[in-house]
Formats: sequence, C-alpha cells, structure tokens
Amino acid sequence: MEPRHFDPGRVFATPRSVKALIGPDPRAISDHIWARLMWAGMNLAVEDLFSGTGSPFYPIEFVRALAAIWLFAGLRSDEIVRLRLGCIRWQQDDVSVQTTGETLPQEAVCLLDVPVNKTGAAFTKPVDPVVGRAVAGWEQVRPRQPSFLDPKTGEVVDFLFCYRARPLTREYINGSLIPILCHKAGVPLKDVRGTITSHRAGATIASQLFNSREPMSLFELQAWLGHRSPATTQNYVTITLTKLAKAYADAGYLARNVRAIEVLIDNDAVKTAAAAAGEPWRYYDLGHCFCTYEFFDQCPHRMACARCDFCIPKDSNRAQLLEAKTNLLRFLQEVPLTDGERAVADGEHSIRVLWPTRAQTRQPYQAKRGACGRPYKRMPFFAALQRVTCGNTLC
Repeated sequence: MEPRHFDPGRVFATPRSVKALIGPDPRAISDHIWARLMWAGMNLAVEDLFSGTGSPFYPIEFVRALAAIWLFAGLRSDEIVRLRLGCIRWQQDDVSVQTTGETLPQEAVCLLDVPVNKTGAAFTKPVDPVVGRAVAGWEQVRPRQPSFLDPKTGEVVDFLFCYRARPLTREYINGSLIPILCHKAGVPLKDVRGTITSHRAGATIASQLFNSREPMSLFELQAWLGHRSPATTQNYVTITLTKLAKAYADAGYLARNVRAIEVLIDNDAVKTAAAAAGEPWRYYDLGHCFCTYEFFDQCPHRMACARCDFCIPKDSNRAQLLEAKTNLLRFLQEVPLTDGERAVADGEHSIRVLWPTRAQTRQPYQAKRGACGRPYKRMPFFAALQRVTCGNTLC
C-alpha cells in the first residue's frame, strides 16, 4: 500500500499569523463621543423623537428610561428588553462600609435587578440614581400591560419596557434609540472601531470604570457585569495608555535598581592640586562613615566596609574636620545595586545577611607613605595585626 503523503490536519490547519490575530478586542467608544451621548440621553426632549414620518410610537418617558439604562447600566440588549416591572430598588438608610469605615448616604445608588442572562443567573447590581429616576418616571405613566412569557426562564412576567401590548424588541435599540442619541449629540453612527451598537456600551462602561481615578478591580467588574469568569470580563475591558504609563512610572523600575548617594567634593583639594598628589578629594557619605574610594559605585565590598582603608568613621577627628569645611560641594550620584543590596535597602533583609558573602571579598587597598615618602609595604609576619612599614628603620 502506498503511504499517504497528504495530511489534512496539517494542510488545513489555521495559519499561525491568523491565530495571532485572535484575542480580546473590546470595541470601546472613545470618551469624548460617549460623553456627548450621555448628555444627549439625559436631555432628551419630545421633539427629538420625531423622525419626519409621523409621531413616535413610544412616549418620551419610555425612551428616557431606555436611554438611561443603556448609557449607565452596562447591560446586553437581551437583558434590557427582559427587565421586569419593579426592577429598581432604592437604598432606604445610610449604609456603613465595613472595610473602609465610610458611610454610603441614603439613595446614593440604586439597585437594579438583572434577569437571567446567557452566562449566569439573575443578579443585582448598583447603578447611578439617574437610572432609578428615569425608570421611576416611566413606571408612573406606564399603562397597564398584559404579562408575557420570558423566553429564558419560561415564567410569565411583566416586562418593564412594554407598550401597547407589545414588548420592546432588541432591534429598537440599534435601529432607533442609538440614531436618536447620535443625532441629538451631533456624532456619527460610526467611529474608527465600526458602527455604534448596543453591545459596545458594555465595553465602554467597563473600560471607564477600570481606568477611573479610583478604579474597580477585575473581579469587581466581573460581579458588576454578571460574568462567570474573569476571562469573559477581559473581553470587555481595555486599559488606556495613560493608566499604563502612570502604572509604569509608579513602579519605579529605574529607582528600584539604582539609589542616589550624597557625595562631598573638597574644593580646596582640587584647586591646590592636592588631589593629583594622592590626597582624597571625593567623599561618599554612607551615613556611619565617609568613603574616599573613587570607584565606590563599582566596589564589591559596599555596605560592609568597617575595616577598609578608605573608610573614615564619622566620629573621628578627620571626619569632623571634613564636615566643618565651608568649601564642600554636595552632589548626588546614582549607584547601581546588587540583588542583595536591593533587598537590604528595601527592608526585606538585614545587613547581617551580606556579611558572610562579603567576608571573603578583599577590600581595596590605599597605599600609605612613611615620613621618608616611600610607600608602606605589608609585612607577612604582622599581617594579622595589619602592621605596615616602608622598610626604612628611621620611619
């Protein structure tokens, strides 16, 4: 039998370039367009409902309540048309928030009962009082309507948006309500992301709540939108570049790896050419001492330099004379930190953790000179006592 050379699974597989395009892409409406739509929804008048073909089918209270729910509640069109009569409940008393200790005043928010949706059971969410007042205005003038069968649950219920014995259809939101709001707001029916539809309101509201000054977390948005999984909520949320830039700046990536240390420059030593003769002229202020090692930012024995030749304790006479000088120039120098030093600087570990690792590191040696001017030499016999000599018996 001739072997098969054609593999349908490999030949008809989705290309990798196409798979890379698959991912969350919330089509949020830009803030300036959404703000104008909100203004239009809160200022609807009777003359805005006339399309030129006759009188409007729904009264103005009906349209105002529908616009308020679409603009503020973040519901799907299927959830909006299936809202039940009496779905708004007001907070009657002041409520104290246990986690923060703050008090939520009476009627600061109203509660909206959302029916069963395609991803979960019925739930209740807080909404702006604008929604509650608009719905209350429609319920006051709503004529008595017959009950209808809820297609999701099979229950016989009284729909909130029902007029002339006809429940509201999903097509009315995209076909009539949104064009009315766009016409009053003076914005086009399409933007750079496509046509403005009822579903894009959920992504817009969720993104604004996520990027606000005191944002809601992803799990709070999940509960507010009524999703089963945070992965579903991610399809509705997009982070703005402003918030992303602020979060990056607050993270302090550069400051985490670099610390600034104060450096004292002896101006007299520089002007009198004493620095060229080997006298120290740069002093790093370490808090407990001054370090005269010119390459302190590269010294592997930092933060454990009590026995170093370049260390000048602050309680010594030399350090006190240095601080008494009036010609010192003070600067700040950035010093990169190692992982261990960063942990000590951030308070995660004690400095004692660094001592075992620095014990075997040799300190930088500063050559000293005797009275004759010849440099000292370390004597092996007195190495334990750290005695040095230049070899001249007169010194």
